[in-house]
Amino acid sequence: MSYTDEHWMDIAIREAEKSRGLCSPNPFVGAAIVKDDKLIATGRTRAYGSDHAEVDAINRAGKSCQGATIYVTLEPCCHFGKTPPCTKAIIKAGLIRVVAGICDPNPPVAGKGFEELRKAGIQLSTGVRADKISEQNEAFLCNVQKQRPFIIWKAALSLDGKYAAEDGSSKWISNELSRRMVHRLRAGVDAVLSGIQSVKKDDAMLNVRGVRYHKQPLRILLDPYLELEPNSRFAQSAKDFPSLVLYRIDQHSKAPILSELGIELQAIDGHDDVLDLLEIIQVLNQRRVSSLLLESGNRLSESFWQARLIDKCMVFYGNKILGSSKAALNGLGIPNIADAIALQHIQIKKLKDNVLISGYPVFDQLAIPPNDSRCLH
Repeated sequence: MSYTDEHWMDIAIREAEKSRGLCSPNPFVGAAIVKDDKLIATGRTRAYGSDHAEVDAINRAGKSCQGATIYVTLEPCCHFGKTPPCTKAIIKAGLIRVVAGICDPNPPVAGKGFEELRKAGIQLSTGVRADKISEQNEAFLCNVQKQRPFIIWKAALSLDGKYAAEDGSSKWISNELSRRMVHRLRAGVDAVLSGIQSVKKDDAMLNVRGVRYHKQPLRILLDPYLELEPNSRFAQSAKDFPSLVLYRIDQHSKAPILSELGIELQAIDGHDDVLDLLEIIQVLNQRRVSSLLLESGNRLSESFWQARLIDKCMVFYGNKILGSSKAALNGLGIPNIADAIALQHIQIKKLKDNVLISGYPVFDQLAIPPNDSRCLH
């Protein structure tokens, strides 16, 4: 039986998925080496500074690379960074054909890798499973093209769109399976961001629990007045989980105590309980945060929506009707259904008696005028 390029690329895609959340700021890439219609070796991007997927697969295949084809989800790099160029490794290994999913938009590569392979006489096919691979590496592509993190808004709501009951209680709107998926989401991103009120309300830790083979994301807390209590679970776990607190520039009183607990603090411009959102995004970009999970209350969420910074929505609906006044994003104030923000590429996943709906907002309407780039906690 002869397999198609799509079949082998699917194997490379599955291999890439094993590195999600483990190799940032590099994209997670997968590779498969095939010879005489048989899989010789697979490879994936290792920790930052270690082997890329192509080199990982080549090392596993050894001399069997001679005359073989390599399937790789992203264009091979052709420049010296933390590691040597993958294009040179491919040429040296004796591979005669490269099948790639998508072009790397990163300026040092951006088609130059493909050109180098062509000049070396290697057969080249591109665009195989491109849509699937673009979605898989959506955070990397956003980070390169927009120079900011890919931002996911996560919410847990009742079936009638409420985040809490009238008395403020919200544990548990979603079921255990949904909560486990949230931990997998955290494990797949570079950072999780929340506001001080959300953390205080639930004594939240914002770390990953119950997931094997993962790296802890950076926990980011917006805390303009440094209200975080030193005895909170967030503060007490700072030596175990990377933690960054962003606070207002003129607030200093509790900073030494929190620093002693292992929390990194960074002052951000602002006034009252407002921090500058664009400065926050710049800080994250400088730290090479390519993906960010936003887990917060309404005010903080609304400020990201108003700034049109939400790239993806993931809403978990529990099997409950609350009928309270605590509706999600009730401060956006979109006056007319015609101005509603549309979501595209909707996906629906059943989680026992819960439902996860995900999609990508389209901001080509005038529904929400961009705000003044301030971020409310």
